[in-house]
Amino acid sequence: MITEYRSTHKMSTLINDNNLLIMVMSRFGISLGFGDKTVQTICLEQGVDCATFLSVANFVSNKVFKDDNISLPSIMNYLKHAHSYFLEFNLPTIRRKLIEAIDCSTGNNLAMLIIKFYDEYVGEVRAHMEHENKTVFAYVEDLLRGELSYNYTISVFAEKHNSIEFKLQELKDILIRYYPQRENNLLNATLFDIINCEQDLLLHRMVEDKLFVPAVMRLEEKIKRGEILSFDTMSRKIRDEEKIQSLSEREKEIVVCVAKGMSNKEIAEALFLSVHTVTTHRRNISSKLQIHSSAGLTIFAVVNKLISC
Repeated sequence: MITEYRSTHKMSTLINDNNLLIMVMSRFGISLGFGDKTVQTICLEQGVDCATFLSVANFVSNKVFKDDNISLPSIMNYLKHAHSYFLEFNLPTIRRKLIEAIDCSTGNNLAMLIIKFYDEYVGEVRAHMEHENKTVFAYVEDLLRGELSYNYTISVFAEKHNSIEFKLQELKDILIRYYPQRENNLLNATLFDIINCEQDLLLHRMVEDKLFVPAVMRLEEKIKRGEILSFDTMSRKIRDEEKIQSLSEREKEIVVCVAKGMSNKEIAEALFLSVHTVTTHRRNISSKLQIHSSAGLTIFAVVNKLISC
């Protein structure tokens, strides 16, 4: 028995062990026809992050899984494809089968109520998934650029992340308990589709809760600790480094003196210069740094560690 899928396993071995992984492969954009190639080879050839694929594959198969090296762009792509599958294919297909199976054409009030129940449920699922697409994933994309919001965190999403699969359980029970059927094979087949969709939605939610959310939390913490800088911060640091490099050693000394609160006369005495020379240096410093006040020079010196606080 396989306790953990590894990159050296053949992809066909994983599929034979758990047929549900065909759906996982599809949502990662992995196509069939891979012969006897390993998971690592297939992921490399098809541009999929191998570690993330294995994390999801092991998780949904109740195997030993690792979640500390998940690629957020990769798992977000997986989740977006899952949303498209549910909203554009699976749920509409179930609706078409349901309409045919319970025969709404006869004006059956119970049948119409069942369709209304289903349509309202699909509306809730759509709102749920569109919120994730437009708000949650957009927030994570900002995080990946190093931009941390102080008005939103992934814990806000996690606290309100409800179980969207439960209403399918209700629909299944309604059909089983109250809808009369005589040798209705189509309704039985539709019920089977509903059961599979319910389980698929449950796994989808668990991937979000147990893999996606913790990965986002780790990224948030890295940004808070300064391990990941935003594009704006990186650009400013590069500009500041270029400005520092443009200063002569004497000019750096004068910036430090200014940051210490010394007057031009005091700086001249400390560095054995004339006041006129100090004034000239300060004029050049202001031109290079585009900073014209002593307070501004002090902040620049502290931020760029020319002087400690």
